[in-house]
Amino acid sequence: MAALSRAARGWGRWQPCALAAAAALAVCAFYYLGGGGETFSSATRRLRATPPAPAHRHPPRGGEAAGRDLHLLMMFTKAERSPALRDKGRAALRSLLRHGRLGGGDALHIHLVTEGASRDIGFGLLRDMLRGAAFRHKVIVHDVNELTAKLFPIVEAMQKHFSAGSGTYYSDSIFFLSVAMHRIMPKEITQIIQVDLDLKYKTNIRDLFDEFDNFPEGAVIGIAREMQPVYRHTFWQYRRENPQTKVGDPPPHGLPGFNSGVLLLNLEAMRQSKLYNQLLEPTMVQKLTEKYHFKGHLGDQDFFTMVGMEHPELFHVLDCTWNRQLCTWWKEHGYSDVFDQYFQCEGEVKIYHGNCNTPIPED
Repeated sequence: MAALSRAARGWGRWQPCALAAAAALAVCAFYYLGGGGETFSSATRRLRATPPAPAHRHPPRGGEAAGRDLHLLMMFTKAERSPALRDKGRAALRSLLRHGRLGGGDALHIHLVTEGASRDIGFGLLRDMLRGAAFRHKVIVHDVNELTAKLFPIVEAMQKHFSAGSGTYYSDSIFFLSVAMHRIMPKEITQIIQVDLDLKYKTNIRDLFDEFDNFPEGAVIGIAREMQPVYRHTFWQYRRENPQTKVGDPPPHGLPGFNSGVLLLNLEAMRQSKLYNQLLEPTMVQKLTEKYHFKGHLGDQDFFTMVGMEHPELFHVLDCTWNRQLCTWWKEHGYSDVFDQYFQCEGEVKIYHGNCNTPIPED
């Protein structure tokens, strides 16, 4: 997730863009209710005394069918230093709103994770972009620092295995928000989608929420495969010691790892899964990293990839068209002979992911 997207985190999203992912949950400031007639300033004051809205079905209005509260989380930090980041956020929201068609009773809850000066920039961006939106919506802002304080005790032990740099840094915790979000979000929120900002939506966001209905029994997270041979590289020692393994191999029969630019988190299933919560324990993380000789730097994406090698049943694999990654970094860095086996994606693209600052096709 720097400047804003995980796309910034190093090789896989893939060059340092500015890794500023920040996380959510300690509501802090702006709550805009679409169609409710509230002004920006009055809504801000109200939020300070109002807890996050629960994810529940709400009654219809004026003959509408009963709908759902759909929760979507975005990271928006260090925006004051990055005009490019602000442009990405604006483009992502514009495409989301252009194609968004919710059910009559549905409401989109946009969770914005931010801090400091970025908060004011985010306020203005959302206020302008959501004006005149064709569906009910709410915006909930979460402070990065408060979020990090809650995350650190949960993910501290795994950071040394999946963080950039050496050692364990308090600030790195924010890159693991999705891993432990089920322990931070209010229990009333049972499902949430977390997305990077370097995305362009080509279809109705409501259809992505429908993917939760396709989760097989036991799955807790929906995620697309990584579309570069990055984990073929990361697992090199394990692959050498286990020449028959599928770990790191390309699809459809291999296990190429995951990309966390689009994440469907079934928070209730994560809370209930004994297996998933055991895998968060330091001893289990240590055991798996030793088994796979794993050392990464992409935060939550690395954790999900390693766990997926051992317990694929915890994941619903999204079609590549839901996270059509565009970065080709690894093609020019030692893997041109196999690159296309990872990069190919058939079907009409629903979401483009311009990771490593790759331009996204114009409409």
